[in-house]
Amino acid sequence: MFTGIVAAACDVVATEEGEEIRSIVVDLTGYDEGLEIGASVAIDGVCMTVVSSEGGQVRFEAIPETLERTTMGLLKEGRRVNVERSLRMGDELGGHILSGHVMSTARILQRTERGEGIDLLIENQSDTEPYILEKGYVAVDGMSLTVGQVEEDGFNLHIIPETLRITTIGEKSVGDLVNIEIDSRTQAVVDTIRSMGVDQ
Repeated sequence: MFTGIVAAACDVVATEEGEEIRSIVVDLTGYDEGLEIGASVAIDGVCMTVVSSEGGQVRFEAIPETLERTTMGLLKEGRRVNVERSLRMGDELGGHILSGHVMSTARILQRTERGEGIDLLIENQSDTEPYILEKGYVAVDGMSLTVGQVEEDGFNLHIIPETLRITTIGEKSVGDLVNIEIDSRTQAVVDTIRSMGVDQ
């Protein structure tokens, strides 16, 4: 489980294509203390399993399902990714509960500079649109964010300077893909309301 509070943006140092599996090595130096083989780490919001770890260089493997649903197949050496270690008992819950199971990817439709922050318009996807609610939560590349105004073609995000400092979202441009996850509680509430035939 994760909270959507990104610890750092870290460098992808290598990728390797197998017949079906894609290996991704991320430099987690400074964030790998106590990290064991088999542990879960969110990479751009995608729950990945540690395959090996040596000198801060941590290897993950993405299966076809992950490559189809997320941006893991687009990562290249030199790119930076958002990193969050899995939630531990007693940790502060500063964001919202996430599983790291990305539902889909979505494109950035607009980017607007707002003083020290930025506004983004993210496209609506058919599988996630029902769960995107104004003032609700959404995870974008593993970041727990509050949804702004929801429009017909997309939803707005208002990114503050601190988020820009810690994460990779400020490096994204119009047309770039981001990973989208809706928390299970929101899904359950919306699905219950829809099953009762109540309009949102």
